[in-house]
This record gives sequence, C-alpha cells and structure tokens, in this order.
Amino acid sequence: MTLPMTSSQQAPLLHVEDLAVDGEGVSIAPFSLTLAPGQRLTLLGETGSGKSLLAQAIMGTLPKGLVAQGRLHIAGQFFDASDAKSRREPWGHTLALLPQEPWHALDPTMRAANQVAESHRHVAGRSRREARDAARRDLDGLGLQDAGHKLPSELSGGMAQRVAFAAASAGGARIVIADEPTKGLDATRRDAVVELLARTPDDGGALLTITHDIEVARRLGGEVAILRHGQVVERGPAKRVLDTPSSDYGRRLMAAEPSRWPTPPPPPRDKHAPVVEAQGITKARGGKILFEELSLTIAPGEIVGVCGPSGCGKSTLGDVLLGVARNDEGEVTRDSSHPRLGFQKLYQDPPAAFSPHWTLRRLLNDLIRRHRLEPATIVPLMIRLHLNPALLERRPGEISGGELQRFAILRVLLLEPCFLFADEPTSRLDPITQQETLALLVELARERLCGVMLVSHDPALIERLCDRRLALGGLTPRSATTTSREDLVVS
Repeated sequence: MTLPMTSSQQAPLLHVEDLAVDGEGVSIAPFSLTLAPGQRLTLLGETGSGKSLLAQAIMGTLPKGLVAQGRLHIAGQFFDASDAKSRREPWGHTLALLPQEPWHALDPTMRAANQVAESHRHVAGRSRREARDAARRDLDGLGLQDAGHKLPSELSGGMAQRVAFAAASAGGARIVIADEPTKGLDATRRDAVVELLARTPDDGGALLTITHDIEVARRLGGEVAILRHGQVVERGPAKRVLDTPSSDYGRRLMAAEPSRWPTPPPPPRDKHAPVVEAQGITKARGGKILFEELSLTIAPGEIVGVCGPSGCGKSTLGDVLLGVARNDEGEVTRDSSHPRLGFQKLYQDPPAAFSPHWTLRRLLNDLIRRHRLEPATIVPLMIRLHLNPALLERRPGEISGGELQRFAILRVLLLEPCFLFADEPTSRLDPITQQETLALLVELARERLCGVMLVSHDPALIERLCDRRLALGGLTPRSATTTSREDLVVS
C-alpha cells in the first residue's frame, strides 16, 4: 500500500517502493511510502504487525532468516532492498536508526559520554575536543548531566534510551527512523525526546517514527499510518486519524488508551499476612538517596503502582524488596510460608532476561525441567497472551519486543509467584494488547492471591489499574501500610 505524504514538489529524501518482508513465518505485504524534506510519518499498530521489521528492512538489519524485497531511494541513491550490505554506506551520515532496544545499540564497555562523542567524531567529523563538548551538550539537553561517566549497565532503561538517542543523532543524518524512541521514559522526558525528534524536519530532514504511544504520535503531528497484520488499515493527517479514526481497528486502538480504561474490581477483602513488608528502608546509589525511611506492605492479590521520573529508584526498590539488592537501613520481611522462587521480577528490558542463543521452546522447557513444572500449562497461557505457537521455534532476538515482553510474562507466571515486581511490563505493547495483558495479569493476581508491584511511567495506567500508588521522587515521605486506594509520595 502506498503512503503519499503531501503534494510537495521537492525530491523525496526517502522513497520506499513495494517493500515486503518474508521468511520464518513472517509475511509483510508490499509497503510503499515517500518522505520529502520537512515531512513526518508515524506508524502505529498492534504488537507484531511488522512496524519494526519495516524499519530494519530499510536499514538492512533484518534478523537472520528474513528477506526483504523491493526498491529503496535514499537521498537520491538507489538500493535493492534484498541487498542489505549495500545500505551500510549511508548509516549515520544520511540514514540513522534510533533502536527500540538501547542495549543492542550501546557498547557495554564504553561510558555514555564517550559513546556519544565517538559518533560526533567519526561520523560527523568533529575534532576530539569538539566531539567531547558536543557530547556533553547533548547529554545535558536530555537531562543526563550526571550520566556521562557511567557504563550502560549502570543506567536505568530510560537513561540508556536517551544515551542511545544522543549517539544515533550525533552524525547529523537527514533521515531519522525512530523505533519506539520514548519507551521507558516518564512524561517529562518523553516530551523532551519528542521535541528533539520533531526538529528533524526543520532543517530539511525527514522523520519516520514507530511507536505504541498515541500521545507521541499526537505530539509529533504530520502523518499517521495504522498497521495491522502487516497491512495499512488507515492513514492520513495525525489529528484526523487520532481524533476521528475511520477504521474499526483504529477506533479500538484509540479507545484502548489507559485514560479510558474501566476501574478494575477491588482487591480481596480477606485478611492475609503481607507477602512483602518493608519498615523504614533507605537506599542510596552513587551518592544519591533514592528513597529514605520508606515503609510499605503488599497484601496477597493487591496491585500497588509505582511511578516517578526516570532514574529515581523504582527498579532499585523492586530489587530491595526481592532481596536482590541490599537496603542501607531498615528491614524487609518476605512471607516465609512461600518458597524463594515465589518472589519474582518482570524485567524492564526482556532481552536482558533471555539467553540469546537458544530458541524460546528450549528456554521454556529448561525452566519446566529445572523446577518440575507442568508442561501443559504453557499453551493455555500462550493463548491468553495472544502468542503464536510458531514463535517458540525462534530465538529471543528474532521476535518483536512486544512478543518477547509477553513471553517474559508467560515465563514468570509459570512459576506461580506470590509476589511479582513488574517493571514496565507492557512498555513494548500496543494499547489494545497492553490493556488485555494487564487485565490478565490483574485477573491472575487476584485469582492466585499474588501481590503485584507495578511500575509504569503512565499515571493514567496506574490510576486505572492499581489499588494504591507509590510515587518516588516526591517531596513528603509517607508510609505505605494501608490497603485503601490512596497516593503515597516518597522523596
């Protein structure tokens, strides 16, 4: 399907003609678009619909086993889509990809500022001093003044995302493809990144953005296309498509924004001992106090939301409650009637939680054997999570981020936890799949009396889904010990 952008007479910066992707059970119908200087296009759609694969096909970075067909014109140069190696020449200079997974883009052995400076020096051609100064300005502009000396492993998911953004943007490429560029960012940081992205067309550049965040699409403006099952079901100006979608799927997608969700049923009223209890815990990292004298209890079947800006200590709090990290002061008590395996974490970045070398079937079977679980429970959970059984034959890096995120949820549910710390568990899912997945998570938590601490940067999601809310990075420390719905602010 062709996506004409405007009637502009300027020569296009990017022209994609009949781009298709096939192989390994994947089939994306021929897709065409034209981006002239100054234009923006945002792709929305369901998880696994092929949005990221289209970006990878343009870049020439498709996973092994997938083949692209079609024709590409990039800043006046012609490329055969099937010849992936030919597209390495414009990388950085003309064509830049802001990847969905920052961990795949950052060198784990290089500090943040050096990674950004390297792009300024070797791609943009700046001197060593100019590159260093430019990297510092980039990081400062993204709120990363104190992150330049840190390794990727020392950054939160949101911080790593911003560093990857700075490194990919440093070469000054006129065509920018942004794949979920605001994943894992709080609203303030998200809006800052959107503002930076929106500047790309100002100097005659072109921007192609892939996102699940409807608000990002709304703020970017330009054109929006909605994809489903590898097909474009709707396209047009952002305001029209997002405010008054004409397709059934488009209307379902807009209706699935968290602000429109119904309030879930209340937690069980039966009195049970807390699955996790913290009394006066304090944790500092890198000379910064993340939380201080924090007290909370989480009851079986209760959903407690955690929100706060990137890097404020949300993930660290989960690690402390799980016993993965030590608290500096205070005490954490876990229900001793449950085995250690009953306290589980859903990681913010699923690629870091799966071995990349084995198929998903092998990884799940290993879990089943090691913990003597029931193999028959896998398929019913896959059905409830809308996961195609054919995906079991692929490795983690060969499926979409949203699909891998749901496999992470499946894997942890197989262990039947009594406490689950869910760190941005649906950040890679489209609104419809996110709503369905979280509804299932809440349903199973109530059903199995599993206490859940849910981290999200979306305040509407926390408000609609959770029994209580814990806000980190606030002004007034308060304890979190009651079971009624209320806001709890921790400095």
